[in-house]
Amino acid sequence: MIEVKNIHKKFGNEEVLRGIDFVFETGKTNLIIGESGSGKSVLLKCMLGLFTPEEGTIEYDGIAYSSFSEEEKRELRKKVGMLFQGGALFDSMTVEENVMFPMRMFTNSRKRNLVKRVHEVLERVNLKGSENKFPGEISGGMQKRVAIARAIVNKPKYLFCDEPNSGLDPNTATVIDNLIMELTKEYNITTIVITHDMNSVMEIGENIAFLKDGVLAWKGDKNQIFKTDDKTVTDFVYSSNLFKKVRKAQLQGH
Repeated sequence: MIEVKNIHKKFGNEEVLRGIDFVFETGKTNLIIGESGSGKSVLLKCMLGLFTPEEGTIEYDGIAYSSFSEEEKRELRKKVGMLFQGGALFDSMTVEENVMFPMRMFTNSRKRNLVKRVHEVLERVNLKGSENKFPGEISGGMQKRVAIARAIVNKPKYLFCDEPNSGLDPNTATVIDNLIMELTKEYNITTIVITHDMNSVMEIGENIAFLKDGVLAWKGDKNQIFKTDDKTVTDFVYSSNLFKKVRKAQLQGH
């Protein structure tokens, strides 16, 4: 579990986050949604320790990050998996080498054990047989699955995903969404996903924080968001006829 309490973050005179309170629950896909400039990425970077809030605390399983020693911060980083927006694979490395990279950083295991673990996670994301290929030789969806394999190879307690469906077609995006959710349940991870994709909200939105102008404007789950009468939320969610139809169907079903 990660809990953010009264988080404020400024850049110069601009206050980007204004008193955010939210609990990101273990074993659930926790989504951060909102328009561009709402503070999503800044909140994520505060949680990762890349930005320091002016006010408030961020707690990992009840312990404030600000109280961690440098060694404790290093230990925490071992428990964090990160799925970057573009995948961020190394073009000059094979799939196997890409997935192995964080293990080389944080473990002293023998090469034989590293390879075994890499093959386990590649099989888990349905990429068995792709070990010796380079990122440029596989599809965008496969690249994203390699990135997921790399993010989970060290068995993280916390998984951060920044726009995991960016650049993917809808069918492949759904596959990635479902894979993230399955792994969250399978390994009981605290998963945080930044997304602007409402299809992802429909698929995996178990615990949603909706940010608007740096404040937490709404929170709930994927069922509640399609039934709320909060105009701030509905203006964001139902910006297309598709989701107006979804909401109508949701309401008729209840």
